Amino acid sequence: MAEQYFAADPSVGHDERVIQYRVGETSLRLTTDRGVFSRQRVDYGSGVLLEQMATLTFPAAGILDVGCGYGPLGLFVASWWPEQTVDLVDVNHRSLALAQKNAELNGIHNVNIYESDGYEQIPVDRKFGLIVTNPPIRAGKQVVTRILHDSHQFLVAGGSLLVVIQKKQGEPSARRELLAIFGHCEILARDKGYYVLRAVKSAE
Repeated sequence: MAEQYFAADPSVGHDERVIQYRVGETSLRLTTDRGVFSRQRVDYGSGVLLEQMATLTFPAAGILDVGCGYGPLGLFVASWWPEQTVDLVDVNHRSLALAQKNAELNGIHNVNIYESDGYEQIPVDRKFGLIVTNPPIRAGKQVVTRILHDSHQFLVAGGSLLVVIQKKQGEPSARRELLAIFGHCEILARDKGYYVLRAVKSAE
């Protein structure tokens, strides 16, 4: 069931399939399964976020995908910026196994894929130039707020957080949270109720 995608070990049976997704000139084959987020197709919000990321500039300090699922966000950015290392983290073991499989399927090697509840397993001294997330809304507001709030300490100065979230699922409160943490929040895109928000860490 879809509501199990934020569980560590979904109890539903397996039904793997391979889908194809293209952004610009980049096309990836992605294996999905039951018990992971948006298994039928890449989530529309992720697509909106990817369109914004394709032309983004940010410090070359590595990239982090929080709540990576089977890997669409992290693997696209890894293919676009092969000189950077991309960390993909999630709590769902099935999602992590699929993300690893999809990295191999597409010949993407500049990735680290591992279990982490938000930023819990990321060393406190590790910093990134870009953090991206399509946060697990069904896991609850507290989880989403923690992902947004804690991002600040894991960014280098000038680093960006990009988040996609629907207005009806908490975009106004997410924007207020980012304004409180970063001092500003930019709306990069609005599309069918999805908002792409960007916050940049100021120089320290």
